[in-house]
Amino acid sequence: MSAPPPATPHVVAAPAGRPRGLRRWQRLPIVQRLVLAVAVTMSVVLGGATGLVYWRVQHALDEQLDADLATYNHDLLNDLHAGRKLGGPDGSAYQILDSHGRIVEASSLVRTKQLLSPADITSVTDGATIRRDIGGLLPLDPHTLRIKAQQVQLPDHRRVIAVAALRRGHRDEALRELLAQLAIAAGLTLIAASYVGYRTARAALDPVERYRRHAASLADGTSGLRLPVPEDRDDELTRLGHTLNHMLASLEAAAERERRFLADASHELRTPLSLLRAELDVALHRPRSATELTGTLRSVDTEVQRLIDLTNALLDLEQLGATDDVTRAPVDLDELIASAVNPHRPAAARDRRTITVNAAPATVAVDASWIRPAIGNLVDNALRHSRGDVHITATAHDGHLRVTVTDEGPGFPADFLPKAFERFTRAEASRTSPGSGLGLAFVAAVASSHAGTAHAENTPNGAAVTLDIPC
Repeated sequence: MSAPPPATPHVVAAPAGRPRGLRRWQRLPIVQRLVLAVAVTMSVVLGGATGLVYWRVQHALDEQLDADLATYNHDLLNDLHAGRKLGGPDGSAYQILDSHGRIVEASSLVRTKQLLSPADITSVTDGATIRRDIGGLLPLDPHTLRIKAQQVQLPDHRRVIAVAALRRGHRDEALRELLAQLAIAAGLTLIAASYVGYRTARAALDPVERYRRHAASLADGTSGLRLPVPEDRDDELTRLGHTLNHMLASLEAAAERERRFLADASHELRTPLSLLRAELDVALHRPRSATELTGTLRSVDTEVQRLIDLTNALLDLEQLGATDDVTRAPVDLDELIASAVNPHRPAAARDRRTITVNAAPATVAVDASWIRPAIGNLVDNALRHSRGDVHITATAHDGHLRVTVTDEGPGFPADFLPKAFERFTRAEASRTSPGSGLGLAFVAAVASSHAGTAHAENTPNGAAVTLDIPC
């Protein structure tokens, strides 16, 4: 039985992403990245400046050396043509070669040193002029030369190769010294720039670190904490600190509202549930007659309806708060007010009260699905918490819809007006009275969703609530 073929190794391709070096760079602290960026940038700048200075000095020294070499070569050729004794200034040297490259005459400095290669000799014999350096800038060499070689015809018609040379010691020493000084200066400048960059980065980011430490201390739930923002500055970090403090204040206020909302909602839900439990316990304690059971069921029905109303009110507020934009559509003002008021007329008639409406003929662009129940809430509040008739006035002028509901009664208590539109706030001292304390909060939310306002006040005859929104 043949063996199965070897399995082909499964190679998993590495996921495409940013280069590893970039990921390592981004993992570095910001201060280190800033210091490295400053160091790299300064290295490039200093390298360019150093190269430029070195090139300019080298060019000037080479021009001077070439000029001196040209003068010495000219004097050497004149001496050859005149048959005078050959010589030259200090630091100069010469060689006279025959056409085969053998040294015929030379100064003591280069008497035993061949200055031209066979290829150079061939080029000069063919009529070329050779200019080049012997020895380099580094390592140190006391016998570095710059030479110039060319073919010369003597008065006796012989052809020789004249090589004029000058020592480059002073030039090379000056360049080496320049390199050392430039390296020291560049190194000190780079260190100073890196240190200044580090201190600048630390000074810029230390406030951010302080903000982070103080923000981390907020995790323990302590209220009233704020970031340490100096008041005598107006830079980017200071403005960031003020913005964060404003955000912290908003978050703290929101958290406080949420805690208050949960406490009030728990209280509102606990009361009807407790009443329901009490009614059921009493009904089950002993046998009851049909009349007693009917009364118990009606009481239970009342509390269940109270729970339903409270739940619907909370859901409406939540839906309204989560809506980014209301859906405006043209609607007749008379029809809008009538549809909001008519469901409450039977209740008013039972109490021998009247609801009067004064709506100016107009067409307004609002979200009727929210405006209608808001006006209905105002009418319901007026019927439940006042005596006498209820009056509704609606006008549309200069792009604003104003609906005012007034009643005849004692009006709002003075201490209730500043918090009339807060959730679960009631004018009555007892929380067992009808209502959930969400009606006016719902009206304010509807007005806010339409970029409008709601206002409550007392009149000589009672209370008045005004809904003012752009339309």
